[in-house]
Amino acid sequence: MRSMSWTATSRYDCVPADGGLALVQDLMNTIPAGRPRQPDLLSSLEQAQPWLDAACADWAEATGRPAPHVALDQRGLDELQALRSDLRSVAAGPDQAGGPELRTAPIALSLGADGTVALAPRGQEWRTAVSWILIEVLEAQRADTWRRLKTCRNERCAVAFYDRSRNNSGAWHNVRICGNAVNLRASRARRKAAATGEPRTGSTTR
Repeated sequence: MRSMSWTATSRYDCVPADGGLALVQDLMNTIPAGRPRQPDLLSSLEQAQPWLDAACADWAEATGRPAPHVALDQRGLDELQALRSDLRSVAAGPDQAGGPELRTAPIALSLGADGTVALAPRGQEWRTAVSWILIEVLEAQRADTWRRLKTCRNERCAVAFYDRSRNNSGAWHNVRICGNAVNLRASRARRKAAATGEPRTGSTTR
């Protein structure tokens, strides 16, 4: 059994989400972020294909499903970039998202011998990857875990993390790094405002 790596998420020292939702998180974390700044893993086909191969293998290990073999072309890369943007907008909150329908994918329903209805992608290559990613979002929403996949409130970071706090109150992918940095900037702004007599703005957030 291979060890799951979740290449995009692990480089930001994030704990992956449970099960197949980690695939969605990993796609969201292909963005360039962190210090030193990590590369955009979807910046080119040469960068994206190795990431997708590893992510599909990790997803298969996490879910027990066969790993899809997806050969990306430029159209597929464009679609993954657009899906990443849509997912990050939705995770940041409804006010950040665009129109009522951001993305569609062909999906089939199948009835198993045990009476279980399962979702499966339709289409080839990049369409398979997009379908599985949206299926994982749907299953997370049904399990009420989708709301725990968030983007760090530190806008200079914006890494996607899975909030494991009891009351789902987490705001930072790393409290020590991102939370302290934001609170420090807010504190400096308050001290500057007090020194100049300007209205006080900003507040600390845990």
